Amino acid sequence: MRAILCSKFEGADALELGEAPEPTPAADEVLIEVHAAAVSFMDKLMAEGGYQLKPELPYVPGTDAAGIVLEVGSEVTSFKPGDRVVGQMWHGSYAERAVTKHWKCAKVPESVDFTVACTVLHNYMTAYHALVQRCTLKPGETLMVTGATGGVGLAAVDMGRMLGARVLAGTGDVAKMGVLQDLGADAVVNMRKGDLREQIKELTGGEGLDVCFEMVGGDTFVKLARSMRWGGRITPIGFVSGDIPNLPMNLPLLKGFSVVGVFEGAWAEKFPAEATEAADKIMSWIAEGELQPLIDRVLPLEQAAEAFRSLQEREVIGRIVLQV
Repeated sequence: MRAILCSKFEGADALELGEAPEPTPAADEVLIEVHAAAVSFMDKLMAEGGYQLKPELPYVPGTDAAGIVLEVGSEVTSFKPGDRVVGQMWHGSYAERAVTKHWKCAKVPESVDFTVACTVLHNYMTAYHALVQRCTLKPGETLMVTGATGGVGLAAVDMGRMLGARVLAGTGDVAKMGVLQDLGADAVVNMRKGDLREQIKELTGGEGLDVCFEMVGGDTFVKLARSMRWGGRITPIGFVSGDIPNLPMNLPLLKGFSVVGVFEGAWAEKFPAEATEAADKIMSWIAEGELQPLIDRVLPLEQAAEAFRSLQEREVIGRIVLQV
């Protein structure tokens, strides 16, 4: 089958279109004829050797695929050949066919296009697990989302809006601020201009943040920890800055907030029934128009390297989709 192959941990420069063996589903897996595959920062990081998981080389990148079920394993009862589905995997979606565990799949309603469906699970499952399950975001609470113009950040802004929170969206890219307002952010915080803590203090009337969905890491995480209100929840989602923060533990002690870990991939592995229920719920919200995934552009499969370079240059708002 046609597939994008990564032969070295050198990012975009190591990607090329080639041939890979067609995967065979195990007893608990689903084989998908891939119509569309989303491109994520995680895909790029893994291809550079910078992710905690390092596949055996050469490998097929890609964490999200949407398409038609071709075959199911002997233990799978929730899907059948012909079903429209979206699936999550650690890698393998940049190909004509891909396999994944049945509990990491969701059915795609007829009203949702595959190019939209493939962008959903990684982004919105992370936002759902963080905001609904781990941080129990409530209507009327103030939510801060950093890295808000990335795929996961946009999903958190979108879900926070839907859940009735007051959403503050943080970005360092002035050109993209209008997109955040269009998506429903109540205020946009310039992360590169002015004092971050003072901006938050002004926007919250000195009360601070109830929930912080933090993508940047480093000093930014510590500054935001100092901006939490009593009973708040701050969650380290990622470290886009490349710097894992060191938090003075007197801050959560004195300010009465919680640091809440979020690792959506591991949660889905440990609690597959919960993950399946969440995925179905998210897809229904999208079909009903309650959530609005943002697609930056659609490229043919062979332009995967170009997609990675666009991510590197921070030219992307939402998700790039590879048409297979």
